[in-house]
Amino acid sequence: MRKTAAKKAAAKKAVAKKTAAKKTAAKAAGEAVTDPAGPAAGKPSAKAAKAVKPESRVAMVRRARRINRELAEVYPYAHPELDFRNPFELLVATVLSAQTTDLRVNQTTPALFAKYPTPEDMAAAVPEELEELIRPTGFFRAKAKSLLGLSAALRDNFGSEVPGRLEDLVTLPGVGRKTANVVLGNAFGVPGVTVDTHFGRLVRRWKWTEQEDPEKVEAEVCAIFPKAEWTMLSHRIIFHGRRICHSRKPACGACPIAHLCPSYGEGETDPEKAKKLLKYEKGGYPGQRLSPPPDYPGRPAAPVGTTE
Repeated sequence: MRKTAAKKAAAKKAVAKKTAAKKTAAKAAGEAVTDPAGPAAGKPSAKAAKAVKPESRVAMVRRARRINRELAEVYPYAHPELDFRNPFELLVATVLSAQTTDLRVNQTTPALFAKYPTPEDMAAAVPEELEELIRPTGFFRAKAKSLLGLSAALRDNFGSEVPGRLEDLVTLPGVGRKTANVVLGNAFGVPGVTVDTHFGRLVRRWKWTEQEDPEKVEAEVCAIFPKAEWTMLSHRIIFHGRRICHSRKPACGACPIAHLCPSYGEGETDPEKAKKLLKYEKGGYPGQRLSPPPDYPGRPAAPVGTTE
C-alpha cells in the first residue's frame, strides 16, 4: 500500500511539473508576439500580423498607384533632366549620361552641339576631337565610338532622322532599351518606362518587384500602371530618388510618401536631420538643367566654369 501511494504521489508531481512547463512556454510565446504597449494583452502585434499575412497583389497595385498619384502632387514639374532641343540632341545626351550626372552632360553638350549639330556633322567628326569635347562625361573613348556609330547609322539608314520606334532605336550603336524609352517618351510622346539605377532602387524598396534585371523590372512595373502613365511615372520616381530616397542615406523623415513605404526606416527618420539630406530644389539648391522648363520651381544649374 505504501509503495502504491508513493507511486501515485510521484506521478501527480510529474504531471504538475509538466503542466507548469507548458504554461511557462505558452506565456513566453505570447509575450513574443504581443505588443507590450498595446491596450489588450495577448493580442498579436502589428508586426506579427504583417509577417503572417503578406500584402496581396491587389493591395500592392492599389498602394503603387496611390504612390504615383501622391508623387504627381509632390513633383508636378517632373521632367527629363537633360537639356535638349530635338530628338538627336536627346539621343546623344542620353548616351553621354551613362555613369555620370545629367548636370555634367548638360554642361558638356552646348559646345558639342555647337560643333556637331546634326548626325552628318557628328558622323564626320575627327574621333580625337570628339573625345576631347566629351571627356568630362567619363568613358569618353567608348562614348565617342557610340556617337560616331549611331550618327553614321542615322545618316545612312534613317535619312539623318532619329526613328520613332523602339525596334529601330535599339539597332543604333550604344542604344539600349533605357535610352530608347527616354527618347521615345520625351521626343515622340510614346509611353515608356525608364529603368535607371534610381528607378530600380525605389520600386524594389516599395516592393513593386524583386527583380534586378532592368527588362524584367520594366515588364513588372508596366503591368501595374496604365500605359499612358509610364513616361511621367518614370520622371516622378527618378526625381524622388535623386532628391529624397537616396541610395545610401534616404531621407525617410522628410519623405511625403513615408506612410506608403514598406521600407520606411532604412534611412534617417528624424525630420530635422532628414531635411538636411534633401537635394536640388527640395533642399534649396540648383537643379541639373541649364535650361529647365518654365514651371520648374528651382534655380537652373550653372554653366561649366561658373560658380553660384
